[in-house]
Formats: sequence, C-alpha cells, structure tokens
Amino acid sequence: MPEAVMYNPADHREADDETMRLECGVFGVYGPDGAAAVAALGLHALQHRGQEACGIAATDGQRFHTERHMGLVGENFSGDVSERLPGNAAIGHTRYSTAGGSFLRNVQPMFADLDTGGIALAHNGNLTNFMALRTELIADGAIMQSTSDSEIILHLIARSRRRRIMERFIDALSRIEGGYALVALTNKKLIGARDPLGIRPLVLGRLGEHYVLASETCALDMIGAEFVRDIENGEVVVIDETGVTSQRPFGRQPARPCLFEYVYFSRPDSIVNGTSVYEVRKRMGRILARETGVEADIVVPVPDSGVPAALGFAQESGLPFEMGIIRSHYLGRTFIQPTQGVRELGVRMKHSPNKAALAGRRVVLIDDSIVRGTTSVKLVRAVRAAGAAEVHLRSASPPIKFPDFYGIDMPDRDKLLAAQKSLEEMRQYLEVDTLGFLSIDGLYEAMEAGARNAEHPQFTDHYFTGEYPTRLLDREIAEGRHDPQPQLSLLASA
Repeated sequence: MPEAVMYNPADHREADDETMRLECGVFGVYGPDGAAAVAALGLHALQHRGQEACGIAATDGQRFHTERHMGLVGENFSGDVSERLPGNAAIGHTRYSTAGGSFLRNVQPMFADLDTGGIALAHNGNLTNFMALRTELIADGAIMQSTSDSEIILHLIARSRRRRIMERFIDALSRIEGGYALVALTNKKLIGARDPLGIRPLVLGRLGEHYVLASETCALDMIGAEFVRDIENGEVVVIDETGVTSQRPFGRQPARPCLFEYVYFSRPDSIVNGTSVYEVRKRMGRILARETGVEADIVVPVPDSGVPAALGFAQESGLPFEMGIIRSHYLGRTFIQPTQGVRELGVRMKHSPNKAALAGRRVVLIDDSIVRGTTSVKLVRAVRAAGAAEVHLRSASPPIKFPDFYGIDMPDRDKLLAAQKSLEEMRQYLEVDTLGFLSIDGLYEAMEAGARNAEHPQFTDHYFTGEYPTRLLDREIAEGRHDPQPQLSLLASA
C-alpha cells in the first residue's frame, strides 16, 4: 500500500531538532523586462524564510511560465532565468513546509487555468480552517493535486460564482481563516493581500516606475527598490499598468502582527510594520539585562539570531561582548545523518565554541528563544567543555508554552520545555548556573507599544500567553473527533 501523508508538519524533523521555521517568503514584481530575474534576486534575500524549496511564475501577458524546485534559490535560479521564464511580471516563493509536507507537488507558486484566464499564487502562512475547507471541496468533487493549504485558495477562486477575477479572489479570501500574506499573478495584474489581523507581513516597494511586493524590506534592498509602505492588515492591493489600487473588502479592525517576526524570523536589517527588527532585538537585550542581570565576565550570543540581543545585553550591563561561539555557514542538510552519534556532533559542526574567549570566564549565553531545549543543552555542554567557569543562559523572549498554527513550525505543547517544567526544573535540565527569560511586559516594552492590553493585545503572542487571535477550526474539529492527524493523501512522494 502507498504511504499515507498525515497532517503533521513536524514529521520530517529530527527528533531533537528544535529550530523554529516559518513557512515561507513571497515576492512579486510588475512591469520590468526580465521580471523573473528580479524575482530571483528578491527570493535570495528571503531565503532565510524557507530553505527547502523555491519557485517562480512569470507572464508575458499571454502565457505563463513556471519553475518549481526543491533546494535553494541560488542552486536553481541563476544564469538564463529571464530566458527560461520570460515576461514583465513575476511572483516567487521560498518554502519551508508546515502544512502538507516537503514534496515537489507542494512547491509554490501554484498555477491554475480558469475560465477567466490563468492565475498563479504564492502564500505565506497557514490557514486554520484548511482541513475543513479541503474536506468540503473534496466532498463536492474537487481533485487535489497537492497537500498544501495554498491549493485550497485556488479551488475557492475557481469555484466562486462571481464574474471578475478580483471579485473571485476576494470571495475566496472571505472563506479562509488564519495568518497569511498572498501574492497572485494574472496575465494583467499582480495582486497582494494580507490577513485581517496582519499576522504575516507584506510590503510594497517601487523599482523605478515599477512596483514590488515582498515579505520583508530586505528583499527591496536586494533589488535596489524603494520602500513605499506596509500593506495594511485586511488590505488587498492590485498592481497593473495603471498603477496601484487598494481596497478593504472586510472592513477595518486593529492589527495584531506576529511578535516572532521580531524575535526570530525577520532579517535584522528589515523594517517590519514600520519598526526596525535590529533595534527591537537590541532593546530586548537591554531589557533582558535589567530584568535578569547576573555577575559575569562576558556576554556571548548564540549566532546568528542571538547577536543583536546580546549586543543590547552587553551595552546595558557593561560587560564585554565576545564571539564565544563561531557558526559555520556551510553546513548543509546532507550532513545531518539519521544516527544518534552524528546528531550529537551536529551542534558542534554548526556552532563551535571559541576556547580563547570562553576559558575561565563566567559566561552569559544569549539565545533568541528556547523551544525544546535539546540544542541549548548541547551548546551549554560545549561551552563548559571549552573551559567556561560558569554558564548563565538567557532567552531574549518569554518562555514558549503554546504551539503555533499560523505558519510557524513549532512542536506540540507536550514537547515545549517551558510548558512542561518550572523555571528551576528547566535550569537543571539545561545544566546552567542560572536561567532567565525576557518577560512578556519586557517584550512589549522593547516593541515600544506600551503596556500589553490584556483585553485587546497589540500583537499576536499566543506562543507565550495561550491567547490565540482567531478561532482554530481545524483543531477544534480534530479534538472533537479525537483525531489530531487527519489523513491528507495516499500518494507517497519519493
């Protein structure tokens, strides 16, 4: 029998892999010759948002041309990309699988032929009513070619009874729930949309006389484009030969952007929702030092994501900042073999302790977050083995106690260290002299957003608080039938 693909996005992880990953990054450009090459450059800047797969769809106004690949952007889109994908409009996608699994059939952009013409779609985030919609569509005769929630959106557009493509697009948006940023391409339009709460980011830029959509401003910087503004929560923008038009089909409500964009996911040189990620992370480190300061000799970041917070911690505490851990940027996935012995060496292959900086020192080790704690234990042991006299571990975010359903690949609650252990139990498990976390109030202070509004939080912060910003229909249905892993497909992909 073929192997069943189940709804468990973490199935393909190593058992002790605690790295959080965001589902993807999206990019779109309308107007310039060789648009696919521009999209490829933009995707390079968004590679940190997804390293498993990438794709580009381009149009010359008549035909669409698409390529989708497993692997990195640089491995697949170079050289004659504009000749392979001709046209003056293109969208692109970098992917790390959450909903659906890691298979070529799930790689985006996805394309469909409609009676109104072709449409390509790229999607960042997760739909929290994905399984409910999928079950409904299949019962009504839909044939699914992937196990991705992005395909659901194409089916909803195709089945809409509205006349015009934009009306169909908005009709589809009215059916979906969760956190998302979308870019879509027809033969005449580039479309962008952001979920009603603005959980996932999307920005508008200008490249000469042409317009660009991207998950982060670092992609605009990569292609030499000028930042225009953020796409607002619940906004739909259309870019065509007349320029940019905007509409809000579902009214206005307060935004609640994802805090983990600032804690971990976004590149530090990006501006997200008008705020510098780098400056936020430095403020997180400063406040962390005020809240959890300790007598020590040096401050050491877990590279690369812990560096800005460690800088802030060092500046606030007056302690020297040292690169006590050196990260290798050349370790590919093929190095990680399915044997316990090699996995034990994996952390040292990626993060090597710098004995010259660590020996005999009392070390404050700064990480952006602690998830399972398995990687943290190995890092602590490596730092001690390099001669550190003491190790004081600090997390530049609050304890992670609840899973995410909006596009972050995060373990279930029973595998989250802070959800299962007290602070002292975590300290003992992590084998550190002291352990400290940034408070939720400290994180809001770092965001310069004022005190957290308990009734109407300014940000999506459920991974710390358990307060989810939307209903979780699929989870409610699954819990009701005691089936947390409904079957998605009977096709086994090689």
